[in-house]
Amino acid sequence: MASLYVNAESPVNLNRNTDWFMYPGVWTIYILILFFAWLLVQSIFGCSPGMAWTIINLSHFLITCHFFHWKKGTPFAEDQGVYNGLTWWEQIDNGKQLTPNRKFLTVVPVILYLIASHTTDYQHPMLFFNTIAVVVLVVAKFPNMHKVRIFGINSEY
Repeated sequence: MASLYVNAESPVNLNRNTDWFMYPGVWTIYILILFFAWLLVQSIFGCSPGMAWTIINLSHFLITCHFFHWKKGTPFAEDQGVYNGLTWWEQIDNGKQLTPNRKFLTVVPVILYLIASHTTDYQHPMLFFNTIAVVVLVVAKFPNMHKVRIFGINSEY
């Protein structure tokens, strides 16, 4: 006889601050936002494609560094402060390292760096800024940097 009850599994991620990144299509939307931002920068400022990619790369660096690696906690009260000491990057995938989401978010700055550097013909000032941005973002995403505060910057105490 067939089972009359449904076997429900509990959700893997109960953190509302990071569960939106699990939805299908988020990666595609992320890439499309970067591409349309590039088109917008290029059309508003009238700059070269390489300079527009550099602006997008540096903007992406500033935004993701602040919101992914600097701000701690969640905007939701129902978690009762469980995540107050963790950044968004430390909260994603419940802290599990080397997941597909983390790999995607690590590859995006590298690809932006390669595009921005190549389209500016590796010219000195843009190459320097693009390199600093990618190094900081990629090092911050290393599994060994999980919950590490360099020189106590942004630490709890």
